[in-house]
Amino acid sequence: MKILVSNDDGFRAEGIRRLREALATLAEVTVVAPDRNKSGASNSLTLDVPLRVFESEPGVYFVPGTPTDCVHLAISGLFDFEHDMVVSGVNDGANLGDDVLYSGTVAAAVEGRFLGLPTIAVSLCTGTGGGGHFDTGAEVARRLVAQLLKRPLQSALILNVNVPDVPFAQLRGFRASRLGYRHRSEPVMRAQDPRGRPVYWIGPAGAQQDAGPGTDFDTVAQGYVSVTPLQVDLTRHAALSAVDTWLEGIND
Repeated sequence: MKILVSNDDGFRAEGIRRLREALATLAEVTVVAPDRNKSGASNSLTLDVPLRVFESEPGVYFVPGTPTDCVHLAISGLFDFEHDMVVSGVNDGANLGDDVLYSGTVAAAVEGRFLGLPTIAVSLCTGTGGGGHFDTGAEVARRLVAQLLKRPLQSALILNVNVPDVPFAQLRGFRASRLGYRHRSEPVMRAQDPRGRPVYWIGPAGAQQDAGPGTDFDTVAQGYVSVTPLQVDLTRHAALSAVDTWLEGIND
């Protein structure tokens, strides 16, 4: 059993180190991760320049690129062996609701799914008052991987996992949850560079909007690990008929 581990916080992050240690009890683990923090990279690929891969220690590689670059390289020819699974994380911060559209952590798992492997993205819901319990996130990942090995799920599923930032013994359990969603993000923040020219910072994510029972927001708030099954197909199948009718006569 060979597991590929990646993230979007960079190969030096505590979360990926803890994850590697935990999964090494189940399988042979290879890390291929960005050389620095790439949070918010989503599913971007580097296509305008060649990529280089460096080895920091046996089994740990870093790439000056995106999380998707890392997983794509690792699965598509970097090694002379095949991986059986991709696990991304443990991310420093939640990936709840519409966060999944921007998350490099989730994108690394999505790329693994694109390339045919079962995948899990694990995020620790850290905050200003959190304790940074990355060992909790790593143990959650280990138990989920062990469960997948015993009881495989549909091959099309990507598991997006959000873990409360508490000691493992304080977790109340695991729950399947749907994605909630947030209000629109806060406005951009305008500043000046040392030469007086305007620069802009992307504003913080919006507050919770749809965060009721059954959502990933609510599950984590109640102290449970949220496990959300995602899929690559973004088609709104229920709307196909309506759009087909709407298109009638458009070329008349």
